[in-house]
Amino acid sequence: VQLTESGGGSVQAGGSLRLSCAAVGATSNTYCMGWFRQAPGKEREGVAAIYFRGRGPYYGDSVKGRFTISRDSADDTVYLQMNSLKPEDSAMYFCAAAMYGGRGGFCLDPTMADFAYWGQGTQVTVSS
Repeated sequence: VQLTESGGGSVQAGGSLRLSCAAVGATSNTYCMGWFRQAPGKEREGVAAIYFRGRGPYYGDSVKGRFTISRDSADDTVYLQMNSLKPEDSAMYFCAAAMYGGRGGFCLDPTMADFAYWGQGTQVTVSS
């Protein structure tokens, strides 16, 4: 599975951005897709995740109520709508995909180790 992110950019605090992640390849086996982010000097953290063809979603505590993850199974794309952005949301955002298998229920409590496929990332910068 190849993942391509888009939609990053620079925005002022309080603004919004919508990230997209297009999946190409063996998407029929895709079980869960997620968004992670990594700021300079910090570890990569889970932002949101969603079952590709069913339940969900998961949100990290820092983004609950502000970010919304959704998926369009018709074109194998996952979106991350980010509202009320804060400077601390500035980071490289990565899309990730996981196939069936793995530990139970991980899509509702994702870690980096659960995902085998990663995009190149898209930069989000929020200025105060």
